[in-house]
Amino acid sequence: MFLALLLTLAAPADWVPARWKSTELPTLELTAGTPVNCLLLDWTSEASEKIATFAAKANEKGIVSLAVLRPGGDTAKQAREIFLAKLNGVVLEGDFPEGTAGRVRDAMADSKSLVVEITSRGRMKLGEGTAPIIGTYQGVWPGIQVQEDGHSKAGPTGGAWIDTNSGFIRSVRSYGEAAIWLGNLPPPGEAVTSERYLQVLSDAAIAGARWILALDDGFSARLYSRDPKTLEAWKDIARHLKFYEQHPEWRSFKPHGKLAIVQDTSSGALLSGGILDMIAVKHTPVRPVPPQRLSPEALKGASLAVNLDIDALDARQKEVLRDFTRAGNTVLTAPKGWKDKSSIGAGAVSLEKAELERIYEVFKEVSGLIGRNNLGARLFNVSTMLSNLMSSADGKQVLAHLVNYSGFPVENVSVHFLGDFKRARLFTPDGRERDLEVYKHEEGTGVDIDLVSVCASLRLE
Repeated sequence: MFLALLLTLAAPADWVPARWKSTELPTLELTAGTPVNCLLLDWTSEASEKIATFAAKANEKGIVSLAVLRPGGDTAKQAREIFLAKLNGVVLEGDFPEGTAGRVRDAMADSKSLVVEITSRGRMKLGEGTAPIIGTYQGVWPGIQVQEDGHSKAGPTGGAWIDTNSGFIRSVRSYGEAAIWLGNLPPPGEAVTSERYLQVLSDAAIAGARWILALDDGFSARLYSRDPKTLEAWKDIARHLKFYEQHPEWRSFKPHGKLAIVQDTSSGALLSGGILDMIAVKHTPVRPVPPQRLSPEALKGASLAVNLDIDALDARQKEVLRDFTRAGNTVLTAPKGWKDKSSIGAGAVSLEKAELERIYEVFKEVSGLIGRNNLGARLFNVSTMLSNLMSSADGKQVLAHLVNYSGFPVENVSVHFLGDFKRARLFTPDGRERDLEVYKHEEGTGVDIDLVSVCASLRLE
């Protein structure tokens, strides 16, 4: 029954998730014309009949319904109820006892039933199994930090600090091909502007993940009651979601650039605000490489590698780095004892002050080695933006994702790419794709963008 139903719906890798706070049937009309095709519904036994009716109607519209369970209840009993209600699967959100997902599948009497685990970062099953979706409920709320006096907070790199989940997502992507869901919620008690929602979903999308769309209570209530201004804001959110979803090929692109960071989870790969985010703020393209996946292929095209896991590498992995240097490349190794593993707990999301100071010392060495060298692309007039440089599998296309966190449009952005490119095409959420002029400069190929509102993507061939 479950499998037959799934055949009429999108594959899990293509699900675009949103938390839905209503099971009133008219609210389903709000998904029409949007990419949202997967609704996460908080499960309660008392409302099972109403949820089942809502899920059936959603399926008729090609929309997946997943029941959200959290620790503390009788998950086996709840899972059986969900199966009888004919929902499409279960989301286990939180840190459940080991083996809970398997017991839920057994209770649903169908070994193929989809169970999505949304755990703490430290419990994500990276590179394990064949789960089509992995996720976490932990994340920072992206944006420029503003102090009480209204000024932007300066980060360790000197400029305005941008809270972002993109470095964390890049690390997760380096472990495998599963779709990544980020389940962080809006700050409690805060009315979030529609523009901040655009920044949050873009922050995840540029790194190849999906943010589980989560509207604050006030926004949701106004949306479900069809408030005109809120409907316009909803259309804008849908337009930005569509911008990324209409280019599924972008998610198959790989990190581009000549700088590689060898880093494992024990040295902070799953924490925000670390070296990957410091480098991102400086707009230097970087590729994370877990020690387990360290190989000549993983370092192909790189000229500089930073090894943050000297004590964790085995003989084969160390030999890969030696061969890398023998080929004329550079390896920078973090000093012994630079990290304190004891303070990097399973529940942590960002670096504590001590780790931040230690890793900044490594970052300064990296910056000193880079200097003004172009390791893939250099960007100008982007102090309130983050970027991510990707390339197609055949290397013939390079894609630069841009996100602007300032709250106002940024004009006159320039990008200088390494290499000789003939064509450049700009993609924006307004749907007006257009070719841009390319010009030669001493580093390779340059492109100028007249304006970036919230996000844009530039493809070179």
